Amino acid sequence: MDWFLLVAIAIGLSLAMAGSWFVQRITGLSGWIDTIWSLSVGLGGIVAALFAHGVFERRMTVLIIIAAWALRLGSHIGARTMGSGEDPRYAKIIEGWGDSAAWRLFIFLQVQALAAFILVLAVYLAAANGAGYPRVLDFLAVLVAVVALAGESISDAQLSRFRKSPQAKSEICETGLWRYSRHPNYFFEWLFWCSWPLFAVSNSFMSFMSLLAPALMYWLLVHVSGIPPLEEHMLRSRGDQFRALQRRVNAFFPGPRKQESRNHGDRT
Repeated sequence: MDWFLLVAIAIGLSLAMAGSWFVQRITGLSGWIDTIWSLSVGLGGIVAALFAHGVFERRMTVLIIIAAWALRLGSHIGARTMGSGEDPRYAKIIEGWGDSAAWRLFIFLQVQALAAFILVLAVYLAAANGAGYPRVLDFLAVLVAVVALAGESISDAQLSRFRKSPQAKSEICETGLWRYSRHPNYFFEWLFWCSWPLFAVSNSFMSFMSLLAPALMYWLLVHVSGIPPLEEHMLRSRGDQFRALQRRVNAFFPGPRKQESRNHGDRT
């Protein structure tokens, strides 16, 4: 492993998240944090793909995919931040921190830098794979990444279109992919990170560290910063209407809709 490259990427991610803290304090809009985070992960992945000692063709494939992910997600969150107010998830956290919000947010964002490094490490391991290219696993990895990018783009577009409709004032989005998952955008985001172990896996033990990326992303989205705070906000704002949605639509993995009368809980 190129430890100098990885240390440089880690320092860059830490500085980027320190910059996002400054932007949030100046603008009062926490959406810029996620925008900067997405672009920083993408830039870190691009640097990893450029300087890793792997097969050139795989490195370029990795570079194109991570760049496409970062540009799409970063531009989407950036546009949403400019067109709306404070992110309710961050607003709730910052309010709970009270007078210590400034320094606690800074520490929180450095933890996000660590999470970003784990994701970039998976990209690096994919780019550093010296196995012959292309393999069946490479084709499968590209397929998973393309499906994930398309699915997340479609679900984000469907939600954006719904929010601009008159129904958004009194209803909850259940159109398109949102009929089969309460958070299809999160599901496809997780699926995207499942592509990197497919690129990375080889006869090297270190390549299996790439599995940390999808494991981390699942944990964050399902149990920490994704679904829990967002659904808490939806329960406060929509109450029983959202509880009914929880009973009939899976939280994370897309699946058949359930009947209202069945109250068997929800699968994540």
